Amino acid sequence: MKIELARIDDRFIHGQVLTKWVKLRPISRIIIVSDAVAQDEMRKTLILSVAPANVKASAVSVDKMVRAYQSPRYTNDTVMLLFENPEDIVDLVQKGVPLTEINVGGMRFERDRQQITKAVSVSSKNIEAFRKLHDLGVKLELRQLPGDTSVDFYKELVAKVGE
Repeated sequence: MKIELARIDDRFIHGQVLTKWVKLRPISRIIIVSDAVAQDEMRKTLILSVAPANVKASAVSVDKMVRAYQSPRYTNDTVMLLFENPEDIVDLVQKGVPLTEINVGGMRFERDRQQITKAVSVSSKNIEAFRKLHDLGVKLELRQLPGDTSVDFYKELVAKVGE
């Protein structure tokens, strides 16, 4: 399996993903990696229903993603991984999936979250997970659209919340 893009975007499959990222990257499959989505049949069905017809789409748990990554069945697949939060990425990396760069696209604002940028708000759990990813050597890139300038998300995070 070749991972073309790993992106945090809690909207999952939407206009930016469909019209920009999918057309830019040569992917054959979109995989939503989320224990929460994988366990919620209605949510999973709604999210996957908007996937482009020419790209396979699935929603799997972190553990199922680890097995898929290790399976020879998916050797020739080029994939885009979409995540809801950085905690699932930490879990995936610690279980052996070698992600070296994460595109941080969007995390909606909620009451218990601190706004870092216009499109990204984080909870204390998210901050801890981003720190762990940084410590694991994973590059965190902030970029909404492929044509936007790449920004070091970890530096933005530290500037707002401290070390």
